Amino acid sequence: MSITLIAVIVLALAFDFLNGIHDSSNVVATMISSRALSPRLALGMTALANFVGPFVFGVAVANTIGHEIVSAESISENVILAALMSAIVWNLLTWYLGFPSSSSHALIGGFMGSVMIAAGWGAIQIEGLEKVLIALFVSPIVGFLIGYLILRLTILLSWNASPRINSVFRKSQVLTALALALSHGTNDAQKTMGIITLALVTGGYLSTFAVPTWVIVVCALMIALGTMLGGWKLIRTLGGKFYKIRPVDGFASQLASAGVILAATLVGGPVSTTQVVSSAIMGVGTAERANKVRWGVAQEIAAAWLLTIPATALLAAGVYWLIIQFVP
Repeated sequence: MSITLIAVIVLALAFDFLNGIHDSSNVVATMISSRALSPRLALGMTALANFVGPFVFGVAVANTIGHEIVSAESISENVILAALMSAIVWNLLTWYLGFPSSSSHALIGGFMGSVMIAAGWGAIQIEGLEKVLIALFVSPIVGFLIGYLILRLTILLSWNASPRINSVFRKSQVLTALALALSHGTNDAQKTMGIITLALVTGGYLSTFAVPTWVIVVCALMIALGTMLGGWKLIRTLGGKFYKIRPVDGFASQLASAGVILAATLVGGPVSTTQVVSSAIMGVGTAERANKVRWGVAQEIAAAWLLTIPATALLAAGVYWLIIQFVP
């Protein structure tokens, strides 16, 4: 293997690991905030589910990321390297600031910026790009609506229940969190699988785009390890800054998020776990009382979402220019 290809694989796995740290909060925040499980137990369970997810639900998202957005023949390992470097820098910055921005947006933005500088718009396959962008931008809206509907339905069905029903919702969160973690693992880990497989095709080590088993294993392992460490700043943002989350809120938001992410995964649509979970939490809060949600925090997060793709695209373009100046 060339040094550049090795660097791509190492950085891709580093991105996967940081993605696990960055996105672990999305899966466990409501469960921890509502005291359904202790933080360490919640993160451990989530890490295991993240590892298992890609083996259960296939690699449709990896095919979308690595095969349907750009033509493998028209890009180089340096393009992929620049995209990964920009996404990692952005993830580290937003992690440090405590903003739950989208790792998916960061990767797609970096990919677009480096490809356009290196090969122009002609290298981008419009149908695949549309599929990705639709999945990324529509899924939060769907998450909000489904979260709203699930809580309204739950309140309707349990309006005459005693306070002991909170114990039922608290215990049910273990199942909904497990479903969310499985869907997160299979969707997010596959983005890195697609990048590594694309790099192997570009470098001539694979004749066709097919995700090798070893790539599935190492990517699933890295996102699981990142999840195990957790992102405590982001857990506080998602778990408490929107509003005080009760067991029923955690149950409804996790169920809504898991449904949206899993449905997108099965059709090969890469989505942002951060966006879907955040919007589901807001939808659940709105279903109870619109002024319950601290919309100022939501606006800050929305601003980070909108900024991510253009910022990482510009960053990747700059990184690619630097790479070609110094790497033969």
